[in-house]
Amino acid sequence: MRRLEAAGFRAWPATSVHYDGAWAVRLTGGHPARRLNSVNPLDPFDDAGLTERIARAARRFAAYGRPLTFRISPLAAPAISAHLDAAGWSRFGESLVMRAPLCDAMVREAIHHIPLKDMGRFISAAIAIRSLDPALRPGLSEIISSIQPQAGLFVLEEGGTPISTAICVHDADLAGLFEVATQESQRGQGYGRRTLLSALKWAHTHGAREAWLQVEADNGRAVGLYRSMGFSEVYRYHYRQPPEGDVR
Repeated sequence: MRRLEAAGFRAWPATSVHYDGAWAVRLTGGHPARRLNSVNPLDPFDDAGLTERIARAARRFAAYGRPLTFRISPLAAPAISAHLDAAGWSRFGESLVMRAPLCDAMVREAIHHIPLKDMGRFISAAIAIRSLDPALRPGLSEIISSIQPQAGLFVLEEGGTPISTAICVHDADLAGLFEVATQESQRGQGYGRRTLLSALKWAHTHGAREAWLQVEADNGRAVGLYRSMGFSEVYRYHYRQPPEGDVR
């Protein structure tokens, strides 16, 4: 879990990272994604001074104009969840972290696809496919530009129209998948699988031996696709937010 958490932070970097003990406080002014704007407790034994530390985090989030959000994985101290429960914090956004062995057999039949060099073209495709607010373009550009490991940008097109996207981050022997999406009207036709396998083939040729990803637990179609490709669940995480105006 620690290895995948660290890989996730490197692959999808926040603008600001502050550590309060073993809590990684991640904030990003240019993008509202919860992964980029959350407190991430990373030690099951770090549960001292919860009230004061939560208040400190709240001030940092307020300075960024972001709602105070905790991301709770199995690495978080149980006392944190108990404290948030008692204070009436909501729980939402449960996600799975999945992994699969990345071997020759998995990608043998995949189409060799050279990653895009044009980041703007990738971002345009991602915005169009996911119907994102175009105002997120600068934030996405900043995030992708800040990825430290080698990152491959993949777009599958049909007739010049983007159908599917993925970012594959090659980090030592790991291949992390991000921004995986398929145009809604084209789902269920194998485009996503083709894009993912091409991305993983690229990472495998560069030395990656294990693939991993994060997916929302209620996205049944995506979870089913990943399981059919050989991915299995490693652990889960979820998000917590306080009642409006209450930061205890």
